[in-house]
Amino acid sequence: MIDFHEVIERLKDIISTKKIGGKVYDKDVAAELGIGQATFATMKKRGSIPYREIMEFCARRKISINWLFFDQPAEMLIEETEKFFRVRYFAELRASAGGGAEVFDEGYELIDVDRRLMEKMLGRIPDGEIEAIHVEGESMEPTLPDGCIAFVDRSQTDAGKDGIFVASTANGLFVKRIRRRADGSVELISDNPLYAPEALPPEEVRIVGRVVGSVESL
Repeated sequence: MIDFHEVIERLKDIISTKKIGGKVYDKDVAAELGIGQATFATMKKRGSIPYREIMEFCARRKISINWLFFDQPAEMLIEETEKFFRVRYFAELRASAGGGAEVFDEGYELIDVDRRLMEKMLGRIPDGEIEAIHVEGESMEPTLPDGCIAFVDRSQTDAGKDGIFVASTANGLFVKRIRRRADGSVELISDNPLYAPEALPPEEVRIVGRVVGSVESL
């Protein structure tokens, strides 16, 4: 990794592309990073790189931080990144295979899953987002064991097709097979024969997405 002075010189080169006329000085770099001139001078003397401020600068300017610190070309980063597929992982969310559960919220983290694994589960790379949630309960065993993590394709909400779906109801999230009855009601069906099907009015069921794969843990 390059040192403080090399990083600052690269930042000056970047800043100079948008500064009309004149030389770029340390004070200009400090201003771009939101650091006081005296503080910046002290950091320069100590060789202390302001990583957080530089990361925010790179995000604003859409600059590869790997290029800035490690001189890695963007093409290399793209090639490596394309080996993975990004998934929204709801670590604290539980979709129930038996009883009620919470609803989707903003409490997720982004994780990268091997693209080959995703293609094997789905048969393709999805166009939309894939989300990962925990399954609780035994009603979908042996297909989805208690405690496993299910991958949900939010773009697939047609419950008329065969498969397992995540459904949002007044009692929370459920992982079930879905069947629409002749009377219009929606039947939630378990794979475990010990659990009887449950029928709900159609206005009480919203299909969140189709389960496209699962793993025991992440």
